[in-house]
Amino acid sequence: MSDKAMVTPEELNLLIEQTYKVENEFNELKSSYAHLQDTVEKVVEFLPNAIWILDEDGSVFLQNSQARLLSELLKLLEYKSDDYEVKFNTKSYLIKSSTYKDKIMLSAIDITEQKRKENLATMGQMAAHLSHEIRNPIGSISLLSSTLKKRVIPKNVAIVEEIQKSVCRIERIVKATLMFSKGVETNPAPFIWSELRESLDNAVGYYGFTKDIKFVFPEQKFIMNADQDLLEMMFSNFLTNAIDAIELDEKDDGLVEIVYNNDEKFHIFHIYDSGIMIENTKELFEAFKSTKVKGNGLGLILSRQIAEAHGGSVELLVGERKGFEIKLAV
Repeated sequence: MSDKAMVTPEELNLLIEQTYKVENEFNELKSSYAHLQDTVEKVVEFLPNAIWILDEDGSVFLQNSQARLLSELLKLLEYKSDDYEVKFNTKSYLIKSSTYKDKIMLSAIDITEQKRKENLATMGQMAAHLSHEIRNPIGSISLLSSTLKKRVIPKNVAIVEEIQKSVCRIERIVKATLMFSKGVETNPAPFIWSELRESLDNAVGYYGFTKDIKFVFPEQKFIMNADQDLLEMMFSNFLTNAIDAIELDEKDDGLVEIVYNNDEKFHIFHIYDSGIMIENTKELFEAFKSTKVKGNGLGLILSRQIAEAHGGSVELLVGERKGFEIKLAV
């Protein structure tokens, strides 16, 4: 072996040191890359929307748990320069996409609730406009029917009264629609429960029903500091709903009962009825959704808003008896 081919111990030690140094730097770089990759995965996982990062061939390079749940949705997506919306399994998603080098990034944001609110706002505006347009002719019909009732022969009075009841129903719908679109504003003042009860008796008598229904109202004497007109509307909504449920029942009679209690913080009312059970409880307080043929889908949500405007709440009672609990701040 020539002198040129020989490696001195010093050179060998230096070579070994350089090898260890390179290995340590490689391990550090590898560790940093793994840490960076782990950080990226955690950031992607932290995002509330579904995220996919795809290779050029369309295979998934990286995705979060939200994206894994929507694997079927990914099949419907494509890269577009502009954002677009996709409907999938009754939900709406806003799709955003971009590219970086050889990767395609897609995100799907659930905008179902946002779309629902937008649709509600649009429907509310349309309903409010229609309600304004309907008010004038309904007022004329109401006035003319009152005049007609005084002039018709006795056997036709019942027909005019049916017209008046129908007009009254339309007026309630118009009033509820306008209130829903504008929001509930209260004008509280003290009044005795018996005053409100008398108004409810009149409302029930004017509603019209075919079965023998017994109404049981609280007999206690107590004072409420609230907006009496709004509470009349709220309780009337529950009473008419109860009447409609009893009318659909197979029995020839029915019971509507309001039970009152007071815990010093709230006036508490439980309203029960013997009518048919509520089928879809999930949509009870959804605007413009109603399981009733006569319903406009605003009664319960407006009733809840009235109760909340009085510092209270409206909840469905779960138990043997079908009913609702109304709380109003004392």
